[in-house]
Amino acid sequence: MSAETSIPPPRISVAELPDAVKSLLTDAPIGFALLGPDDVFVSINPRLATVFGSTPARCLGRTPAQALAEAGDEAGARAQRTSVARVRESGHAVRDRHRASSGQAWDLTWFPVNDPANGDEHIALIAARDHEDADSRRQEQRLRALLQTGNQIVWSAGPGGDVREDCPQWRAVTGQSPDDYLGRGWLDALHPDDRNRVERAWDDAVLDVTPFDTMFRVRTRAGGYVHYRARANPVMDGAETAEWVGTLADITTEREADELRQRLNQQLSEAAMRTARLQKATSDLAEALTADEVVQAMSEIGRSGVGADHTSVALLDRDRLRLRMLSADGCVGLPERGFALDYPDVAARAVADRAPRLAASPAELGELMEHAPEVESLVERTGERAWVALPMMAAGRPIGALRFSFDAQREVTDEERVFLEALAGQCALAIGRAIVYEREHGTAEELQRSLLPEELPEVRGVRLAAYYRSGSQHVQVGGDWYDAFPLPDGRVAGVLGDVMGKGIPAAAGMSRIRNALRALAFSMPEPADVLTGLDRMFTATEGMDQVTTLVYFVLDPVTGQLDLSNAGHLPPLVVAGNAGPSLLDTEPDTPLGVSSTRGHHKFFVQPGNTVALYSDGLVENRKRSVDAGLDELLRRASQAQPEVVGDPQQMLEYLVESMLEGYEQDDDVTLLAVQLPVIDSGSER
Repeated sequence: MSAETSIPPPRISVAELPDAVKSLLTDAPIGFALLGPDDVFVSINPRLATVFGSTPARCLGRTPAQALAEAGDEAGARAQRTSVARVRESGHAVRDRHRASSGQAWDLTWFPVNDPANGDEHIALIAARDHEDADSRRQEQRLRALLQTGNQIVWSAGPGGDVREDCPQWRAVTGQSPDDYLGRGWLDALHPDDRNRVERAWDDAVLDVTPFDTMFRVRTRAGGYVHYRARANPVMDGAETAEWVGTLADITTEREADELRQRLNQQLSEAAMRTARLQKATSDLAEALTADEVVQAMSEIGRSGVGADHTSVALLDRDRLRLRMLSADGCVGLPERGFALDYPDVAARAVADRAPRLAASPAELGELMEHAPEVESLVERTGERAWVALPMMAAGRPIGALRFSFDAQREVTDEERVFLEALAGQCALAIGRAIVYEREHGTAEELQRSLLPEELPEVRGVRLAAYYRSGSQHVQVGGDWYDAFPLPDGRVAGVLGDVMGKGIPAAAGMSRIRNALRALAFSMPEPADVLTGLDRMFTATEGMDQVTTLVYFVLDPVTGQLDLSNAGHLPPLVVAGNAGPSLLDTEPDTPLGVSSTRGHHKFFVQPGNTVALYSDGLVENRKRSVDAGLDELLRRASQAQPEVVGDPQQMLEYLVESMLEGYEQDDDVTLLAVQLPVIDSGSER
């Protein structure tokens, strides 16, 4: 008999069958039945009738669902009704599993057959016993026990994704009733923020027949939430999904541990970042020489470290009664001339109390300052909405306060406060150094300028100009110097020199050489004679380690003749109004004190030309050699505008600004220029 081409005649009487067939249908452990086009039993053997809890006579003429319903198995009736419908809809075999009232499990296979005589569509049913033994049951029980030990809940759903079987463990967690849980009701127990995401994932898995794996929060019967991970896989019957089976694992402990680990990692990362920022602050502050540079460095650190919009430093005056504010962007809203320690501001309060003062909002600031009217005025005139001030201490006494403000209300965390307090300590050290530096630097610069001429002489027919800029990396007086003075014969003398070293020894040596040069120039003004006399004086009064270089010239305003001697110094620069700049072509002699025959060079300066002497700070620095600097000097001089070339003072300022552009000045820069202006033919000497 072929299942696809023929079926046995309906309602065959067992008495009409051969004995072998009778034995097969009656005694075989396989159940067999045939459903007619109306889905009722037209033939059934005793084995299958027993599976359905009935007899062959009572089953004939009834559907499988009716037979099971009469036997009191409503769940089985629904399942068989579904299986029959699936065979009719698909035209393919369908497998099912049925547990008889005796507890025995049977595998059911439904498949369509056609009557070749009239084409009627029948359904054949074969039931094979599922040989479960005690070991299999024990294995299943062990698996369930292991899943329960691991806080895992076993659940199942139909092929369409709706839950059809009760799950007491889930309901024990959520407090749902069976009706609340079945179907898609289990989704109602999920956290509102997770429900839509999980439902979409479940629908996609059911539609695509792919494994389901997601995490979500479940509301407990106590009202709290726990974290679960749900996994499910489809159970296939050929190409069709028979059902879904999955587990639910409580991962609350793992999630809490993971969140704690993430918080710890974040805190460690933030701590490492604050440490790096504090190290950078230390480095930046070490390079800050003045109080303004300290404030600028603190402003950048405050912006990157805690997001401060405004940073300022409040410094106590010498009487320790008033605070003077320094800010990179101006102290808007605060008194321009500073304020006393009783003024209602966080900086004054931090200094007076010797403790940090914080206000996360204007309301908190008002309470901190006892609602002083100045607070309301500050809030109205500025965008500040949160404030932090930390006292800066030196030798146990406050020297001022570090003040940060924010344009939005903001709470400062404990970690940020520790960072800011360490920052205030670094700022106090930097401010202390800056105050000492500014005081000593001002004194050194004042001493340096006192050793230079207060003003250049006025000589008919000659224009003189000088320029001096102190180096920014030291506070000691330098050895650069210049001088110019008229001679009795109507000529003008000029000199620019450099005494090696810094401090009082260099300044004293410079002063002695300057005074000696003036004395020699008035008695024997020619350059070679003056330098020879200085050599004798240098040998008698100066140390051999105090190397001194200089250029000395004498200029006749009438003839333009310039006599010059060079004691180891850089060559003078000549800037011509009608030709390119050049360096005076002379071989420099040895520095002072080194015995040699002094050279005497004679040049003629044309009207309108300028001769400039300069120190090595103009052309040489850490990034530029002397030779490269001299080439750059000629190039920059050639680019000067005519109005600059015609004014020696403008010329010197132009050379300094252009030569130092892009470089850090690390030495004094000194220049002296002499120019023969263009004069009318009727002018007299």
